[in-house]
Amino acid sequence: MDTCACALELLGMLVYVGAWLCALTTTILPQWLTMSTALLPVESYELGLWETCVVQDVGGMECRAYDSLLGLSSDLKLARILMCASLAVGMLGILVAIPGLYLVNSCKENGGYQTKRTLTVIGGVLGMVSGVLCLVPVSYMAHLAVIHFFDDKVPDVVPRWEFGDALFCGWVGGFLLIVAGLLLVSSCLCSQVEPQPALQRRYQVMSTDVNFRKRSEYV
Repeated sequence: MDTCACALELLGMLVYVGAWLCALTTTILPQWLTMSTALLPVESYELGLWETCVVQDVGGMECRAYDSLLGLSSDLKLARILMCASLAVGMLGILVAIPGLYLVNSCKENGGYQTKRTLTVIGGVLGMVSGVLCLVPVSYMAHLAVIHFFDDKVPDVVPRWEFGDALFCGWVGGFLLIVAGLLLVSSCLCSQVEPQPALQRRYQVMSTDVNFRKRSEYV
């Protein structure tokens, strides 16, 4: 494998792991949506997938987990499912792609280079799927926040939810997961199935064997 393909593989795996950690952070953070009111300027509210928090300007923060899974809105349920699916698919992609790396000493015998290429491609595809699964709930929650913020039926004095830090972290993580998958797939397109010197040695051995058989027949 040439240097360009190895560099793409290493870069893809580094971006892959960093993007997965970013998606994990997005899932855990409670700052999906934030809201502050004019009546209580010293307090703000944060909405996450697993809990809601009240933040005070003096530095205090109190969080409370949701009482019941059945009592959640369909939006939060969908976001939970998709983010957990994104993390699961992303971790599976990492575990599949690691044995396919050229620098990892595995699957190198009996046509193993084709197997390593296949594992790398599968890991890259799973990374892109994980990125899409991460972007969907983040973008959907942002879409709902925009619709409710600009709803003319709601009076201006009523506080509205705004974008939290978790949404931006989720956009970055989903985009990087797709980029990591593309890098892994591109590294396979830039590499050969099997190094050329090994093929040449195989042909030399075959030609030597044929010549030896001819000499044996003459004898």
